[in-house]
Amino acid sequence: MAFLEEIKLHEECGVFGISVPPEKQLNPVLETVTALFALQHRGQGSCGIAVSQNSSVSVTTGQGLVADVFNDRAVSGLNGQMAIGHVRYAYSSDLSGSCAQPIVIRHVNGSLCIAHNGRLANSAQLRNEAEMHGAIFQTTGDAEIISHMIVRERLRTNTLEDAVLNAMQYMVGAYSLVLMSGKKLIAVRDPNGFRPLCMGKLDGCVIFSSESCALDAIGATFIRDIEPGEVVVAQNGQVRALSSGIRVKPSLCVFEYIYFARPDSVIDGLSVDLVRQEAGKCLARADDTPADVVIGVPDSGLSGAMGYAGQSGIPYAVGLIKNRYVGRTFIQPKQNQRESAVKIKLNALSSTIRGKRVIMVDDSLVRGTTCARIVSLLREAGATQVHMRISSPPFLHPCYFGTDIPDREALIAHGRTTQEIAHMIGADSLKYLQLEDLSQIVDGTKYGVCNGCFTGRYAVPVPRDPMQLINGRSEE
Repeated sequence: MAFLEEIKLHEECGVFGISVPPEKQLNPVLETVTALFALQHRGQGSCGIAVSQNSSVSVTTGQGLVADVFNDRAVSGLNGQMAIGHVRYAYSSDLSGSCAQPIVIRHVNGSLCIAHNGRLANSAQLRNEAEMHGAIFQTTGDAEIISHMIVRERLRTNTLEDAVLNAMQYMVGAYSLVLMSGKKLIAVRDPNGFRPLCMGKLDGCVIFSSESCALDAIGATFIRDIEPGEVVVAQNGQVRALSSGIRVKPSLCVFEYIYFARPDSVIDGLSVDLVRQEAGKCLARADDTPADVVIGVPDSGLSGAMGYAGQSGIPYAVGLIKNRYVGRTFIQPKQNQRESAVKIKLNALSSTIRGKRVIMVDDSLVRGTTCARIVSLLREAGATQVHMRISSPPFLHPCYFGTDIPDREALIAHGRTTQEIAHMIGADSLKYLQLEDLSQIVDGTKYGVCNGCFTGRYAVPVPRDPMQLINGRSEE
């Protein structure tokens, strides 16, 4: 069945950039490699680093994990004063790695290097317009479309940042960017702020990152989040912030808090871990199911399980053991690969759950395969009951901003009752986080959140035909 062709949601990628003033001795390449390790959860299909030295830009990309691509030999060949890095999910349509980032564009005014996180809702339109004016694209991703627009505007303006501000007037959707020219490092966050982006400092060096956990990894100090619609320019240790002037409602993707981000990150003023714990508490307050133990599905379900246990008084325990050498199941681009990954990724701890009524907390339920497999594992290990609790509302609608669920027919919650879904995954009961509780768990964020995947109400206009986005090959 289509709904069993799960695996998890996936996020598109993570970006990082560092600018080292001339008088500092810090190696930006080594810091970028370390940061990409911390951002590896955002994409495990390919990765890359671009370096600028004396206005000359070079780039190294490859398929696989950061450790696979950037060994000692690869790192030793990269030198410069600025670097940007990228980790990316691999689509089945891009097994060759042709869309690996960063990408470098060389034009009449110099070089532009770009790393992108997100997805443009109007990518097909922008690509078509560019092609009608003679543009030739070498990849299927949004990064090349965005770079084309910026270079076009650069030929009309005096500075790269002005070109970026002009290009932003045409782009609709999610784009957190780190750009690098021969002399400047620039961070850009779309006016809605769909994807996270923050700034830090380390010994006089300016740093941009998708998540604050990467700043922690290299010992940098978190300064602030990049504001929605903001362009921040770093040059020779100095920072300038510019506003695009585009006024829309900020709407961070709520799944950054629920699933995508690492729990030790802080995004737009909120601790990811505490948001997930609060979701678990909300689930427990709406539930009176008798149980003996609460467990979480590693890793993004653990905080929710702790919150549930603390609120309900039911003991929390480790009930599932994760194989740390298998990546997130959604990372596998082909279905047979994903199914194999599920089978070896998790195992049930029978000493915890044998003879017990189990509350199992997970972050989301998309198509069902992963959840059904885990419920089966728990029963095989001796659980007498398995009650599934999901710390997000039912996923009912596609996303156009970087979450790769384009077909609502493939979603297990589409057209089915909660009881039907519980039967399909083999659980004794199933309960979701209530939609009205969603605002409570993100109370305190500096901006609003996008919940279109639950409600069908999106922050910006989206294609009437979902295939417009797919055919536009918008795949960062």
